[in-house]
Amino acid sequence: MTGLPDSETVAIARDLEAVRRVSAVPTILRILCDTTGMGFAAVARVSDQTWTACAVEDHIGFGLQAGAQLELATTLCVESRAARAPIVIENVAESDLYRDHHTPRIYGLQSYVSVPIVLGNGDYFGNLCCIDPRPAQLDRPGLLATFTAYADLIGRQLDLEGERLRADQALVHERSQSALLEQYVAVLGHDLRNPLGAIMACAELLARRKPGIDPSDLVRRILASGERMGKLIGDVLDFTRIRFGGGLPVQPRFEHDLGAALHNVIAEMAVQHPERTVDEALQIRGIVWCDTARLQQLLSNLLGNALVHGAADQPVRVEARLTGGELVLRVANGGDPIPPDQLVQIFEPYYRPPSSRQGGGLGLGLHICAQIAAAHGGRLEAASDAVQGTVFTARLPVTQPLVPPAVG
Repeated sequence: MTGLPDSETVAIARDLEAVRRVSAVPTILRILCDTTGMGFAAVARVSDQTWTACAVEDHIGFGLQAGAQLELATTLCVESRAARAPIVIENVAESDLYRDHHTPRIYGLQSYVSVPIVLGNGDYFGNLCCIDPRPAQLDRPGLLATFTAYADLIGRQLDLEGERLRADQALVHERSQSALLEQYVAVLGHDLRNPLGAIMACAELLARRKPGIDPSDLVRRILASGERMGKLIGDVLDFTRIRFGGGLPVQPRFEHDLGAALHNVIAEMAVQHPERTVDEALQIRGIVWCDTARLQQLLSNLLGNALVHGAADQPVRVEARLTGGELVLRVANGGDPIPPDQLVQIFEPYYRPPSSRQGGGLGLGLHICAQIAAAHGGRLEAASDAVQGTVFTARLPVTQPLVPPAVG
């Protein structure tokens, strides 16, 4: 299957599994071999690109197994598919139409039967075939009707398999939606409750105006809690767009000073964490095609993550440069490395490492970062070891307008 489009490869695997699940197929193939005296029978998937054996009964050592492929142009099934009609050959050597045909010559055939398998919606699935290197007596009453009846039976069974698969997928989707609803309830019931409770408590103290209470301190607490609630709500809204909209929307444009926009993010984070050191090296000299606000969001999430989880006595490093038609944005921090089993899950939605503190966020930040990178046609990578620390690297193409790919 090398060199095939991904869609065709997936379709072949799906149809192989569907035929495997039709328990009557092996019996049908044995009956056809016994009835006709021919030594090879198969259910073949035949598309406009490929011929694939899905099930095989082989008594002549033809050599094909389920999943094996023949070059489409060398088969007679391609002609049966084009005409949507059976082909029956009792004796190739005596046939004016097929004695010089390339297929019998390539495969050493003298007798051949191929009947279309058509699904209920009219789609052409493939062929029910029998072959043999010897002539066979095929001009018998009811023989072609038997082949056709079996082909129709296989088609109907494949329709039922398709319905079962769609039902299974619908059930998985429903369970996924139920899990998502539960996650939303958890957000509303727990993660938003803490900052809301802080706001209410501060507001109550302000209302009472008790002596010795600094109103400005309470206002700062209210603002901080409000900002945290806004971040949580923004993450949930972004995740909803990703989940139901087929990807995170971006609005790219030509940005003439991306370095300044990223520097502003670093400056804002530095004010919020005055006790920490952030080293920056922004070398973006040129025009960048991007959604500036989304890249600021990406950097803010990565930098916030580094400041929270990185070693407090080591600086966080932010680097950005244009190289080879890419924007490379890197955020690194020192500290204990992330274990490999956690690193592979780090971009999953709602994932929180066991060491996460209570109320530290929804576990959506890094997932959203990865989606921002993907929406720009790029990728986000993570590496972590005891020497280099933890490094997140976004690589985004920036030299031409984008057609954002579908991301999920």
